[in-house]
Amino acid sequence: MFRNFQGPTHQAPRPVSGNGDARGIEAPAPNVAVMPRAGAADPALASRLELKQELHQTLLEQMNLSVIDKVKPAELRREVAVLVTNVLRDKGVPMSTTDLDRLVDEVMDELLGLGPLEPLLADPAVNDILVNSFDNVYVERHGLLEKTPVRFRDERHLMRIIDKIVSRIGRRVDESQPWVDARLEDGSRVNAIIRPCAVDGPALSIRKFSKEAMTMQRLVDLGGLSDQAARILQAFVDARLNVLISGGTGAGKTTMLNAMSAFIDPRQRLVTIEDAAELQLQQDHVIRLETRPPNSEGEGAITQRDLVRNALRMRPDRIIIGEVRGAEAFDMLQAMNTGHEGSMTTIHANTARDAVSRLEQMVTMVGANLPLAAIRKQIASGIHVILQLNRMSDGKRRVTSISEITGMEGDVISMQDIFLFHRRGKSASGAVLGEFGPTGVRPHCAPYLRAAGIDLSGETFVRSGAPE
Repeated sequence: MFRNFQGPTHQAPRPVSGNGDARGIEAPAPNVAVMPRAGAADPALASRLELKQELHQTLLEQMNLSVIDKVKPAELRREVAVLVTNVLRDKGVPMSTTDLDRLVDEVMDELLGLGPLEPLLADPAVNDILVNSFDNVYVERHGLLEKTPVRFRDERHLMRIIDKIVSRIGRRVDESQPWVDARLEDGSRVNAIIRPCAVDGPALSIRKFSKEAMTMQRLVDLGGLSDQAARILQAFVDARLNVLISGGTGAGKTTMLNAMSAFIDPRQRLVTIEDAAELQLQQDHVIRLETRPPNSEGEGAITQRDLVRNALRMRPDRIIIGEVRGAEAFDMLQAMNTGHEGSMTTIHANTARDAVSRLEQMVTMVGANLPLAAIRKQIASGIHVILQLNRMSDGKRRVTSISEITGMEGDVISMQDIFLFHRRGKSASGAVLGEFGPTGVRPHCAPYLRAAGIDLSGETFVRSGAPE
């Protein structure tokens, strides 16, 4: 493993401390503890960080990185522990067994993982990891941002971690291509941008991949929507209505798309199209397609529009697009209007009406000089339901409206709200107060639901009480 490594060693590392603790460190508890909040009192932080920087550099210089994959993790950890112990002894640095364990964990993270980010990746409460610079790292927990004490040694250290991420999927990031979208092995979505575009140095954003698919019932339990609304969403899927899920960044669009897709008949053939594959469909008959960026010569790109066109030749029952963001909107609407009912996609917008406007703009990107009236007619006949999600000021993600497109009134697309979230203020703790319920309007699509054999009682759409 190391330059003088001849094989497994049976030498147990001794704690570098004066407390006489002889506990071994061959198999410590995994380093998955929740990271401490920024601002915690720790006057020794600067000196410890300086020591760790020096030790990391020394350790990395002595490691033979070419044989890492050939060594079992337990054996590798023993060798790392021995080397750390020897280096500390040579430097005359005392260290408790607990701190020694932590240092060995950090070196292992450098070798096999993403260095300082590993504890954040292992923390189930963290949804997003936002590295603004090598010494400025934020996370999102429960919908709220907070600064962490995590930092990299320097800018070069951060660049090395970014290179490790992108090289695993055959991508690169340099001055000629200073940003990249990628994903980790677990499906987490990654964006990195470096100088000259990132003025203050490399920046890294990671949207963590949930290991367990979120169910609709779980969303109801968390207060994201009512049980009534969940039943009507299931009815929309069963009746094969085309659904557009709208919301801002981090509003939970993909989570909702995953939850709704669980209602799809497993006998149907599904084709998913994404920039970075992150959908977690539970059905067996699923074909997953992913775009490809251009190569170093600027050629070979495969866009979502290319994949939508190809998907139409694959005999899909439903087409699910992770996020519509460009000219593929035109082909998607064509598919929805020509026999691929029950398709779903997401879009970035703040309201249902804004989602329609954005869709109009995307279709015009095709460059076919289509009249606006013709585009709106395609939208009105292709999209049945718009589901609006928002992340509230307290960090909670909610469905704020379920609207349906009822047709055209002149040259304007007509819509009506079926369910709405009525906000009533904030609690003393800052939680947003309100109720989500029906507006009292019976949906225009009720005949589709009846034709699909779905029995929705009149009470489903009865408004329980007017907002104050």
